[in-house]
Amino acid sequence: MKIAIAQLNPVVGDTTGNVGRLEEALAACSRDMPDLVIFPELFLTGYPPRDLLEHAWFIRRADEAVRAVCDLSKRSPGTGILVGAPVATGKETGRGLYNAALLIRNGNIVFSAAKSLLPVYDVFDEGRYFDPAPAVQPVPFKDQVLGITICEDAWNDPDLWPRRYYPFDPQQALAAAGATLFVNIAASPFHIGKETVRFRIFQNHARKHGIPFVCVNQVGGNDELVFDGRSMCFDPEGKPVAVLPAFTEHIRTVEIAGPHRTPVPYRPVPKIESLYQALVCGLADYVRKCGFSRVVVGLSGGIDSAVVCCIAADAVGPGNVLAVTMPGPYSSAGSIDDSRALAAHLGVEMHEIPITPVFSAYSEALAGFCDPRGGGVTFENIQARIRGNILMALSNESGHLVLSTGNKSELAVGYCTLYGDMSGGLAVISDVLKTDVYRLAAHINRRSPVIPPEILEKPPSAELRPGQRDQDTLPPYDILDPILHCYIDEELDPAAICGRGFDPETVRRTVALVDRNEYKRRQAAPGLKVTPKAFGSGRRMPIAAKYRD
Repeated sequence: MKIAIAQLNPVVGDTTGNVGRLEEALAACSRDMPDLVIFPELFLTGYPPRDLLEHAWFIRRADEAVRAVCDLSKRSPGTGILVGAPVATGKETGRGLYNAALLIRNGNIVFSAAKSLLPVYDVFDEGRYFDPAPAVQPVPFKDQVLGITICEDAWNDPDLWPRRYYPFDPQQALAAAGATLFVNIAASPFHIGKETVRFRIFQNHARKHGIPFVCVNQVGGNDELVFDGRSMCFDPEGKPVAVLPAFTEHIRTVEIAGPHRTPVPYRPVPKIESLYQALVCGLADYVRKCGFSRVVVGLSGGIDSAVVCCIAADAVGPGNVLAVTMPGPYSSAGSIDDSRALAAHLGVEMHEIPITPVFSAYSEALAGFCDPRGGGVTFENIQARIRGNILMALSNESGHLVLSTGNKSELAVGYCTLYGDMSGGLAVISDVLKTDVYRLAAHINRRSPVIPPEILEKPPSAELRPGQRDQDTLPPYDILDPILHCYIDEELDPAAICGRGFDPETVRRTVALVDRNEYKRRQAAPGLKVTPKAFGSGRRMPIAAKYRD
């Protein structure tokens, strides 16, 4: 059997456009004469459609899209189409919808498989919208018996997880019912390291059951989620016979039943390379799908804004990036020069807008209420908020999307200013720890040395008071970041973190800062998710609460 894997990038809500993409994919692979063309999970609506699923008009549009695909299938009577869409259950109880995979041929839906396992952890909310499949069964199709699953259905492998979320294994049930080919349609979001986990899970299904396994995964960015594609096909021995590229649309036809399939080498994308590609992909799609074409970035002369500017130049092109340096009373000449050098190396437009006159006006206006001689965060934050206001004014005037440049370490402990450096339409590196920002910078410079060495070497500083350094307020990042990883990503309690050799007082203080600053993070711009536990929809902590471990 020939299967065409259509790894595509849908737009959420654009059912008409997504049908058009499906039609183009059918035309692109028609010369291969595939028996079956497979598309990702909920492809016709885009994933995740979230509360659009609660609107009757949206479900009607999804139904119209399904009918349009049925009509398209008449043009290729020998080819089946497997595509994801929401489908009404027809029951008076429950949510009323299935997350379904529809097998369409000759103008008709010949089989519908509903998703059995509905994740409600991390960023997933599928139990909010869908009912689980009442049963699973394979379907004969041409010379195979297809065991069709949807994303999470293939992740409950008891051989690989010490703790299982579900008591039921759809893959096992389909194998027992006579499936001869596993097909999984997915919208599996990226995080660092997930590709190898996904590979191991799918390989194990094929090897354990002696059944070929094919998965198509969505690619592209939708809101904070980034999908890396990396669709895969395995032979009955678990050997990979096709691995599609990451972070790009791709269509490939694979011969499943050939007796002598040649395995292909599998090399996971290296960690920092995959991180960089995910950020570029996520930013590019966020800009495009939100209707923007250009972005504006405030350059401080520091490493965070430098890395974001590089990502932006790759994502939307240097000609669509406006860089702005906004020197204040404590900005060093070196920071201004470094920003100019970076902009010149990247080929992006740059403007300089000094904030000292505006800061003086603020200080004068607040003289009767705030004592500027006392220093402290009040007047530091005013500088950050002036810069945020300038960037937003430029956005209003020109239609550029403002990119905020704060990293995960800063956001975690509240080392950021509400309505200041947190302002923006997208927080590009808000899920990237500071130490990984340095690794990203090194990776960028290995490709092309655009970031001046002075930016890489200078001690991190917000430059909001004389001689300021991040380390005056925070633990060194090589200590802070591992503690944050333990507390946020691994969800360890303070005692367990101390058990790994960290200073108890540093752990106590760090954990308290993380807990205390949830109110700031709730007001932050959306940020691209690239780790297993990102701030935002994947980590839902209360604000008005009193809790300490």
